[in-house]
Amino acid sequence: MATLPPSFQKPTVIGIYGLPGSGKSYLLNLLEKELDRDTFEFYEGSNVIAEIVPGGLPAFQKLDDEKQTYWRKHAIDTIREESAKSGKCAVVAGHFMFWSADEAEGRRVVTQNDLESYTHIFYLGVPPEVIACRRLEDMERSRTELSVDHLRRWQSAEITELRNLCRLHGILFSVVTEGGSFDASRFCTLIRDASVHTEEENLSRVMQRLDELLASDLDRVETILLTDADRTLASDDTGQLFWEKLAKSKPSRDDGYPLKTIFGGPMGYSYSAFRQATLMYEEATDMLEFENICEEVASEIKLNEISGLLEQLKVRKHVRPVVVTCGLRLVWEKVLGRAGLSFVDVIGGGRITDGFVITPAVKAAIVNRLRIGHRKYVWAFGDSTGDIPMLSRADQAIVIVCEEHHRSKTMESALQNAIGSEGLRARQVLLPHTVSPRLSPTELPSVRLDQEFIETVVHSRALPASTSKAQVLDATGKQAARLLMTPTRDSRVSGHRLREAHHHVGRYLAVEYVAEILGLEEYSIPHVQGHQTSGYRVRNEQQTLIVALMRGGEPMALGVSDALPSAVFMHAKRAEDIARRHLEGQRAVVLVDSVINSGGTLVDFVRHIRGLDSAIRIVAVTGVLQEKAVSEGKLAHALASDIRLSVVALRLSENKFTGRGSTDTGNRLFNTTHLP
Repeated sequence: MATLPPSFQKPTVIGIYGLPGSGKSYLLNLLEKELDRDTFEFYEGSNVIAEIVPGGLPAFQKLDDEKQTYWRKHAIDTIREESAKSGKCAVVAGHFMFWSADEAEGRRVVTQNDLESYTHIFYLGVPPEVIACRRLEDMERSRTELSVDHLRRWQSAEITELRNLCRLHGILFSVVTEGGSFDASRFCTLIRDASVHTEEENLSRVMQRLDELLASDLDRVETILLTDADRTLASDDTGQLFWEKLAKSKPSRDDGYPLKTIFGGPMGYSYSAFRQATLMYEEATDMLEFENICEEVASEIKLNEISGLLEQLKVRKHVRPVVVTCGLRLVWEKVLGRAGLSFVDVIGGGRITDGFVITPAVKAAIVNRLRIGHRKYVWAFGDSTGDIPMLSRADQAIVIVCEEHHRSKTMESALQNAIGSEGLRARQVLLPHTVSPRLSPTELPSVRLDQEFIETVVHSRALPASTSKAQVLDATGKQAARLLMTPTRDSRVSGHRLREAHHHVGRYLAVEYVAEILGLEEYSIPHVQGHQTSGYRVRNEQQTLIVALMRGGEPMALGVSDALPSAVFMHAKRAEDIARRHLEGQRAVVLVDSVINSGGTLVDFVRHIRGLDSAIRIVAVTGVLQEKAVSEGKLAHALASDIRLSVVALRLSENKFTGRGSTDTGNRLFNTTHLP
């Protein structure tokens, strides 16, 4: 059986599960009619087995358990491989277990290969009474008669075990209830969404929503006040309140607080975890019930003193407040509306119709987009570990500290790590002011949310992103940059003279910015007057690896090497050229390329390096950086999710032009413009 190579991009394989007789095959036929065959491929699991097993299903049914398992694994491998080759989303009707009336428990037929192949499993939740009737009325297949009670126990066991296995294996799972008459529309919605919704697509949708919100007054707004919602604007967790109210309205549900199980499990606070949370809301309520519970929850939320700050922003048109929440958008829109703050936009999810989920990495990307893409000054308010990526990238970071029994238990250690290792500089606001602070006053100074503080927010003016602690540092607009970039843009300059110009750029960026990112260390040098004195070099210079991305990055990389003479130097045409041995003992990697357009090549290198060393500092150095590369797309996502990644550029460019032939930078550097 074929196995997936390490670099294999997992295709989307969606399982349709349910008890025999629940209508999986019928549903699959409906889906084939409703969904685009250019995008989807449909498989009946038993039919695939019949095709690959010599002698078909009759022969398969005579095999022992071990051989049946072998062919089941082979079947799902075949489906997965076909999906990968075609690029289509595979929709598979399958079985989890079989359970006859005379058995004490069911026989599980799901395989490890199934759990490694499926990206989603949607369970057809038909009432056992309906299944019993369908089994009796099935004229095409001979089905044994089973009691409703037996079917109920069987279905409950499947759902419970599948939910747990999917959580452990990173598979998105949802039960789709069906009362008795088939309606494929909900399945179509779920499957269409699953086929296109990737982490990158999610980020793109959030950025589009952010840009839409700011489009009308982008030029007027100078400062963005970005705030979390749950336990930041109020001490309550609205998600927990939602599930408590749902439990009261549906006593038969025994979910408890399912989000705690999701986020406390292997998925953590990942994109997949938040997508699973969305599916939990979809599974638990229809849209009307969801809206009603959100209204109930909103009616019980009392905003804290931050509402006073937001209130003052009604007339401060140069400051734009935006709530960005990993929780329920609809709840917070209703809360703000009730408080007369409906002018405050909310970016959040909760339902598939919202189009996206908000994760800690997405919050960080929003700050990067605002600061780097839109050149806005950003204040960020948050209370939990999920807010630290956002706080770390903002110009001003405020940690909201509420009552002890409402606080995140892991926040203090996460804050200490962010302050000590990631350069977070934040202050804390105690709400109410009588609660005990987090950390020491030196680590996390306190500030009162009084009028004096509010004035510092509303009177702030936008600063260039390059003047603060962004992960993206650029010299755009500096006099030195104008001088250095001139020969690189002059069409008359090529060959040795252009390589020399790139060398100067590399040295300047290393001295001005790489040294700032990596820091300096003091060492003893002989003074011209004969005594010893202090000199400075880049910290851990001898444990720094400079990588010239070939071929255009070499001249600039040599300039970086000029500023870091003790650093190791190597060439790399592909990410795989960097081996584990190159990183052993190293503390930092400096990747150098002449131009970064989309950032795709750089991200390939970063991902490869992270696969070899998850903690090493990575700095990318370039002459020209396309502005959109760091505000949307793969590189923006990489920056948002990796605080130890930085990009240094001589200038940011809005020009999307990509050189070819005589305008290609590599050709100009090496006098090969005449080559095809």
